[in-house]
Amino acid sequence: MNANNYVVGVDFGTLSGRAVVVRVSDGAELGSAVHEYTHRVIEQTLPGSDVKLGPDWALQSPQDWIDVLKIAVPAAIAAAGVEPEQVIGIGTDFTACTVLPTTADGTPLCFETPELPHAWPKLWKHHAAQPHADRINELAARRGESWLPRYGGKISSEWEFAKGLQLLEEAPDVYARTERWIEAADWIIWQLTGVESRNICTVGYKGIFQDGAYPSEEFLAELNPGFAGFVGKLATGSVGDDVNGVTVAPLGGLAGRLTGQAATWTGLPEGIAVAVGNVDAHVTNAAADAVRPGQMVAIMGTSTCHVMPSDQHAEVPGMCGVVRDGIVPGLWGYEAGQSAVGDIFAWFVDNFGHDGHEQLTALAEKQAVGQHGLVALDWFGGNRSVLVDHNLSGVIIGQTLATKPEDVYRALIESTAYGARMIVETFEKSGVPVEEFIVAGGLLKNPFLMQVYADVLRRPLSVIGSDQGPALGSAIHAAVAAGAYPGIEEAAAAMGKRTEAAYVPDEARADAYDRLYAEYRRLHDFFADGQMLHTLRAIRNEAHA
Repeated sequence: MNANNYVVGVDFGTLSGRAVVVRVSDGAELGSAVHEYTHRVIEQTLPGSDVKLGPDWALQSPQDWIDVLKIAVPAAIAAAGVEPEQVIGIGTDFTACTVLPTTADGTPLCFETPELPHAWPKLWKHHAAQPHADRINELAARRGESWLPRYGGKISSEWEFAKGLQLLEEAPDVYARTERWIEAADWIIWQLTGVESRNICTVGYKGIFQDGAYPSEEFLAELNPGFAGFVGKLATGSVGDDVNGVTVAPLGGLAGRLTGQAATWTGLPEGIAVAVGNVDAHVTNAAADAVRPGQMVAIMGTSTCHVMPSDQHAEVPGMCGVVRDGIVPGLWGYEAGQSAVGDIFAWFVDNFGHDGHEQLTALAEKQAVGQHGLVALDWFGGNRSVLVDHNLSGVIIGQTLATKPEDVYRALIESTAYGARMIVETFEKSGVPVEEFIVAGGLLKNPFLMQVYADVLRRPLSVIGSDQGPALGSAIHAAVAAGAYPGIEEAAAAMGKRTEAAYVPDEARADAYDRLYAEYRRLHDFFADGQMLHTLRAIRNEAHA
């Protein structure tokens, strides 16, 4: 039966959305299409206006997401050459935490008041809520909140509560109108099914939902009396509970059936299965058939997210979170990450590397390890793990009048590899072994970068067997939701793919990198308190005011 059936996976990324049509029996990808967001990332001014945004703001438009359903999905079906009637399910994934305020029926507030910045969805890389995250962390530590260690001791400015507190204190009128504060991953499912739900992944990692509960009303009121009822805007209870008609749904579950309106948008049959929403990083584990304990998947693109299922429960310093059932049911799901990776390389090329990525890579890979005399901190977008401080910034040490663009470019690549090694070592020191390191994402296209990571990490790198990892993972979840497989593990085994040990470390280069990594650690620890870097950021922000 599965040989004649197909599913669609839709990946909503930072700059575009892509759809892929996948055969249920073996995971073959038969057709795909990409829709570039019209509004891309909204960072300077609101669309169609001169309303300026402050430092570290990053917004998106919900209309761009709907356009992906209208444009990319039908195009992918056409490219695949299959009949829409052969499609039995659709699954989606989203960047996270990307969160938006809506009315009770799901209407985004930016559709009603587009002139108000806080009415728009805040993208994952909106870091302007760092002061609010700082206050949440300080109060949680002082009160000894049991949930704080589940997030490595700090919650992020990217997440639902920090952004929600920013909304309350900077735009109380918008906060008052907000009847739902919802992840885009769940909002898009609402649009597809007409049923509101919350997936366990975003609820757990981004919504501080642990052991069946959110932070207490007492805790929230101590932050700000007006914040006491914030959880009511999330409208969820424990897994399987029904609170205000909304449930926390398990991954791979059936969120609902495709509505007539969504069928018109996508060209798919009304009533097919719609899988529970998920996060782009976490859904990729299924695409790489990495759903067993100890398989860490690094999704490397503009940023890197490290996700891993494990049968061990531990409190790992600086992790983004550990959530039961957060990647696959029955296991603990861990998440860590680096706020900027590809973004760092793009920043350098756009501003200083006129030769472009390919030429800089060709020059950089001719160098011996350490030849440039540099070491850098990969904090150009802040530090997600293990310091959880988005007010940190990048540092490059060792430049001279002889330093060339390719020297800096290579040092920046190496800095991100050092950051990844820091994350892996922190997990293993905490008693959570990393058995296999698997790479997915757009940076797989750079073999030199992959070899640097293998050498720095001193371990083989496996690579995913798809260019569309999140979209394939979403399709696999759709197959489970449609009943084609009994669970994510079975579907991943049949439809997922990876190449083991695609890159193997060179012993001599690895030894040389150990010396440089030791200097990275010294630099990391020296600037970790943030005193100098925070002061520089504050001076910058004052100058912008």
